[in-house]
Amino acid sequence: MNLQPADMMQQLQAANSTQSKPVTAEAMMTRQAQEVQAAMIVAKRFPRDELEAYGRIIKACNRKTLAENAMYEYPRGGQKVTGPSIRLAEVLAQSWGNIDFGIMELEQKNGESSVMAYAWDLETNTRQTKVFTVKHERKARNSINKLDDPRDIYEMVANQGARRVRACILGVIPGDIVDAAVEQCKVTMMSGHTEPLEDRIRKMLTLFDKDFQVSKEMLEKYVGCKADAFSEQDMVRLRNVYKSLKDGMGKREEFFDIRVSQDVGSKAEEQFKQQQQGGVKPDAGAEQQ
Repeated sequence: MNLQPADMMQQLQAANSTQSKPVTAEAMMTRQAQEVQAAMIVAKRFPRDELEAYGRIIKACNRKTLAENAMYEYPRGGQKVTGPSIRLAEVLAQSWGNIDFGIMELEQKNGESSVMAYAWDLETNTRQTKVFTVKHERKARNSINKLDDPRDIYEMVANQGARRVRACILGVIPGDIVDAAVEQCKVTMMSGHTEPLEDRIRKMLTLFDKDFQVSKEMLEKYVGCKADAFSEQDMVRLRNVYKSLKDGMGKREEFFDIRVSQDVGSKAEEQFKQQQQGGVKPDAGAEQQ
């Protein structure tokens, strides 16, 4: 979407059109419009060097800490959905340059917040915005808890807004640049390890079992092969799943077949009982003799 600077105020107001707006929301949008107009002038005076910006992005994706958090993965409709995480999107925007991005809480009333996420390429005047509503409530254990603590509300809005900001950033940065960054992160993840792959697989199995009660059999069913055949790419997938579970993006049941663990546990228990029974019979015979 290409906009003229003079049109920004109208677009911001249209993003949250209501019969009456609080004065604070209008003042916020006016200030935002003035700041972006000034930033657009600076961006025109100092345009980005695309080759240099591309080099900065690839260099950043060589960092192991970024590569480990560069992708998300969660199930939907029987398939896995993967893509660049908000952390990678932020690095893309910062390295590409001349991009303004963030979230604004436009209004808060009746137990919900009206929020706008945006990303604006100040140089090309290309803009992505997403306006959404965040209810001040959290679902836990099949019950809905109302939020009244300002800090809880802020964290809820920030969490919901981060996903929309990511989508906005990826909408204004060229797709081939995003793809190159993702591929470089994968290469970084698969190289530079000081530990043998077997040791890292063993540690990964321990982490899943300790933190989320996900058994080795469940991981093998998910990947599609035995644990001793896991590849570096499989490890990348499992790290993405582990991060998704840790960040609350998905539930254990959405990724893994819980019945696999239950079946294995039942068989192990049955074998244990048989061993006990088999061990009792010789002892009883010896007592009779």
